[in-house]
Amino acid sequence: MSAVVLALAAGAVIGLALGALGGGGSVLAVPALIYLLGFTPVAATTGSLVIVTITSVTALSAHARDGHVRWRTGLLFAAAGIGPAMLGSVVATRLPAAALTAAFAVVAAGAALRMLRVRPAPETAGPVRPGRAAAAGAGLGAVTGILGVGGGFLAVPALVGVLGMRMRVAVGTSLLVISVNSTAALATRVGTVERLDWAVIGPFIAAAILGAWDGKRLAAKVSGPTLQRIFAVVLLAVAAFMLIDSVL
Repeated sequence: MSAVVLALAAGAVIGLALGALGGGGSVLAVPALIYLLGFTPVAATTGSLVIVTITSVTALSAHARDGHVRWRTGLLFAAAGIGPAMLGSVVATRLPAAALTAAFAVVAAGAALRMLRVRPAPETAGPVRPGRAAAAGAGLGAVTGILGVGGGFLAVPALVGVLGMRMRVAVGTSLLVISVNSTAALATRVGTVERLDWAVIGPFIAAAILGAWDGKRLAAKVSGPTLQRIFAVVLLAVAAFMLIDSVL
């Protein structure tokens, strides 16, 4: 099977998950680039940042039209993550390939387990604590920079639990946070890794964007918890495979 066909298939699946779940789908971009398309771990995290940035900005526009983005709050939250995202991106280019793969696998497994045991989010939360909000934003930025993932699986719970947003608004606002953090992380990698294969990245992004639109429609037909459980099981299997591969 050609690299372009594999890129289209992987991009469609990731976009579908992103559109349906509001985050988390991009965590599959790195393993897809490594194991299906032959990228090195560093190049895969960089390529993933490109995919995450463009796909998140595109998905953000749809949520913004529906009035589900808190611009000021999202930008303030993202601001705490810009520095860590840029620092994490520099660190990632200096990590051994096996260490980067193992770190990604651990974070992916944690995200999958969190999804499996997640409970319905409350419609309201307690008062916002600036310290907790800044810490959550910084942590999300670091994860984005090092591992090349959007961090929607971390951003949405943080926006609900720390900032007291309604779930639908948290999903839209998380895309704003992801867009800012991934752009900051990507800016530090320009010229630091081998040239990306745009003949693969381009179709991957196009399929992810189209898949995100379909995912948004799918979310209206299938319950969120069901979609989340299916995705979590797939992600857990991928994480286990990556962890085994990194230590052998």
